[in-house]
Amino acid sequence: MENPDDATAPESEPTDTPAPKPKKRRWRRIVAWSLGLLIGIPVVAFGVAYVLLDVRSPQDVLADLDKTVILQNADGSELLKVIPTGGDRQFVPYDAVPAKLRDAIIATEDPTYWENEGFDPTGVGRALVTGVGGGSGITQQYIKKSTGNDDATLLRKFSELVLATKITQQQTKKEIFESYVNIISFGRGTYGPASAMNAYFGRKLDDSMTWSEAAFLAGMIQSPSVHDPYASSHEHARKRWAYVMNKLVTRGYVSQAEAVTLTYPGDAIQAPSETRAGRVTYEQYHLKQQVLAELEEVGYPLDRLRGGAMKVETTIDPRAQADAEKVVKERLQGQPEHFRASLVAVEPGTGAIRAYNGGGWSVHDYAGTPYGTGSVFTPFTLAAGLERGVNVDEPLKPPGKVDFLGETFTFQDQCGEAGKCTLRQAIGRDAQGPFVELAKKLGAETVRDGARAAGIPEAVDGAVTLREKDGFLIGPGIAVGRYPLRPSDMAGAYATFAADGMRATPHLVSKIRGENGEVVWERPSDKAPAFKGDEALSRRIAGTISQVLTTGLKDRPAALKTGAFQYNETDDNAGAWAVGYTPQLSTAVWVGSDEPRRMRDAAGQKLTGKTLPAEMWQRFMNGFHQGLPSRWPVLAGPAAPTETAAVPGRPR
Repeated sequence: MENPDDATAPESEPTDTPAPKPKKRRWRRIVAWSLGLLIGIPVVAFGVAYVLLDVRSPQDVLADLDKTVILQNADGSELLKVIPTGGDRQFVPYDAVPAKLRDAIIATEDPTYWENEGFDPTGVGRALVTGVGGGSGITQQYIKKSTGNDDATLLRKFSELVLATKITQQQTKKEIFESYVNIISFGRGTYGPASAMNAYFGRKLDDSMTWSEAAFLAGMIQSPSVHDPYASSHEHARKRWAYVMNKLVTRGYVSQAEAVTLTYPGDAIQAPSETRAGRVTYEQYHLKQQVLAELEEVGYPLDRLRGGAMKVETTIDPRAQADAEKVVKERLQGQPEHFRASLVAVEPGTGAIRAYNGGGWSVHDYAGTPYGTGSVFTPFTLAAGLERGVNVDEPLKPPGKVDFLGETFTFQDQCGEAGKCTLRQAIGRDAQGPFVELAKKLGAETVRDGARAAGIPEAVDGAVTLREKDGFLIGPGIAVGRYPLRPSDMAGAYATFAADGMRATPHLVSKIRGENGEVVWERPSDKAPAFKGDEALSRRIAGTISQVLTTGLKDRPAALKTGAFQYNETDDNAGAWAVGYTPQLSTAVWVGSDEPRRMRDAAGQKLTGKTLPAEMWQRFMNGFHQGLPSRWPVLAGPAAPTETAAVPGRPR
């Protein structure tokens, strides 16, 4: 080993000692790796989330939401709405949203909507720095509403950004806006612009919308429960409206010169009580229930209607409906509190129900409840006899009593001094003896078949009609109208006589339309000869009955039969009827009470069909036929008055 101290030793060569690394370079690596992680991890996470998370299509989202079903009158006007539990939701296609409202919403909620990739980076950055607001544009709001995830967490926000980006790449901006505007709430239990326009302004959604109205509705989106002037104040709502108007001016949608001419629409905004979604009267409730039951029978239950945001065109004539409600209310005013009434009007030949008044007292539908008919049933007995060749003008002596199916009926002589009368005379005098005798000759089943042929349904809510409670036997009560029938049944069956013997099923639903207005279902006509399928025979029977029942309205002939249903064994009645028609309309009026009882009016007079029911029938029918031409079957006795011009939109 060499001694480094030895003088003879050669000089050692210098050794290269590594210089220490500068600290600066080390920090650069740390920063680089840190930045890589900070950027890389979110990018990777974004990519993974983009693949794993999925965006439901706007169609899927909207399909899962229950929407409002609109019931329309026959003239296309709105009858009422069937509101889902979640609120009034009517789907509006993008092109049907007024441009002013679209601009007001975008200017307020997401000014860069048409250009951004689903979110506004500036707004997101501001939200991350300040921790409040500014981070949710229209696309993100749609994601939040469609997923139902509103948690205030970074994970939710991150997922929202991923989905907003993804949906922007998969859907057009118009599709996203269409879905967004249809699922957001505008307050007052409404979803979508059509429901909102009706709730706040009581108008249909169309291009007549003003900038002031558009600014008001756009201002509701942020916080409807706060900005509604009836929840806060008009002063508060005016400030919110001014904020939106300022955005419209700033974004270039409205000029400053035009803006100064616009005012807050305070006077036009209706109170919630006037526009509450789903608000219906008892009369409307009965009508709604009948329509929904009919829709279910034809394969369109409520869930299917809501899922398709369908519109239902009913047969209701709005003027006739209003008159039916008015006549019943006014004529019962001042009568005993227990008096109840209903009115149903059916168009002969089509079966279209033009008015349906089930009463305005409770959810109990008096038009859809069966009641004993008394002598208003006799035209069906007569029709059964005419089908078998009975002569209505043959004089006969009515029996004092008739034994029929184990029951004895006794009668007063109602055929006058001669002691004889024809069936034509008997029906006008309410002489029941001849018709019980006729029912005995024909047989109970033949009488039942005559009523069935005219249009009395075989069953109502699963219970067989015109039978004893056991559902099989037909008792003697059929001869005197003891078996209960609904006012709607009576109006429909009498309509067969009014239509020259052509029967058509009474109905309330005419058409069903889909979201885009296309007809998805339409009721087929079932008009057919009533008796033995023979048109000539049916015409003769109907013409004879029209002759027998001929009476008069203010300016035209008509047919009318009144009757009452006896209360137990007393001389009083428990209910009374007036059923009659012209060729344009068949109407049945019933008056009675909730429970069987003696019915005496305010003057203490016994209720009969010729009192309150006939008065209601006359007033309603005179009002309906005002301006319509007078028509009457050729076989009728009175000469028909000269025809007048028809009223457009009314049946001829």
